Amino acid sequence: MDIQQQLLKFRYHIGGALLVSLSIFSVLFLAPRFLNILAYFWPLFLSTALFLALVLFFAKTQTSPNSDASIPKPAEELLDFVAGHHHNPPLDAHKSD
Repeated sequence: MDIQQQLLKFRYHIGGALLVSLSIFSVLFLAPRFLNILAYFWPLFLSTALFLALVLFFAKTQTSPNSDASIPKPAEELLDFVAGHHHNPPLDAHKSD
């Protein structure tokens, strides 16, 4: 009877150990191997790596924003006009005598 009381005392520990053992078994024997996963997803990994390399390349070769201050930007003027931040011309500019 003493053994059964000890087993009942540690029932959560035994259940946790069985659960961990079962999960390790399922990962080792039932899950696909890492090389199989890598072989399936290598195009995705390659395209992601190339995209990140291009982002880093363009980030390094981009000029600083202060150097092109003298270049006119007609797109910004158009965006300001569409956004409603355009200035109104003087009223006498359209008068005809």
